[in-house]
This record gives sequence, structure tokens and C-alpha cells, in this order.
Amino acid sequence: MDLQDQLKNLFPDHIEETPEDTTNSDDNIWMQDDPILCKYEKRKGKPITILEGYTGATEDFKILAKEIKTKLSVGGSFKDDKIIIQGDYRDKIMQMLKKKGFNVKRVGG
Repeated sequence: MDLQDQLKNLFPDHIEETPEDTTNSDDNIWMQDDPILCKYEKRKGKPITILEGYTGATEDFKILAKEIKTKLSVGGSFKDDKIIIQGDYRDKIMQMLKKKGFNVKRVGG
């Protein structure tokens, strides 16, 4: 008798809950009509990509920022309703956002 069986014998009324799959957060992100602006700038001589113009909830934008940083394996931050990604990744970010259904507009350069 393993540990699972012992626990079932001790707590027969317990219903085992399955953990929810949090990897697919596409359903929770609010889509908008206005395009998200994807800019390129240089700060202190280093390139950065800035995403701004999202009108949904701040938490959704933070989730999107984390997902972008994870997929690209780069650093970045979320400040003043803007996502700042280290490096020039405009093309890759725009492709990712278009696959999710966002309308993206490239600004500058």
C-alpha cells in the first residue's frame, strides 16, 4: 500500500483536485481595437524595444511581458504601462503578438 492509498483510507471524503493549466493564458488576455506600438530606442548606447498602447488591465499586460521575456530569453521590465525589452526584437515580438491576435504597429526605424 503506497502513500496515496493510505491517504485515501484516512480521508475518504477528500476530493482530489487537478491543478489548472496556467501555461495557456491566451484566453485571459483582453484584445483591443487600437494597435500596440512597437518602438526601437537606444538608451546609454544599448538597444531596447518598447511596447506601449495596451488599454486592457495592467495585470494582463504584465503577464504578456513575462511571456515575451521568457520566450525570447531576454531581460526587461514593466514600467508606466510600457514593456521594455533589452535588445532589438521588434520583428520577433510583432510575430508573437500577431499569432495571439493582437494588432501591432511598428514605429520608428
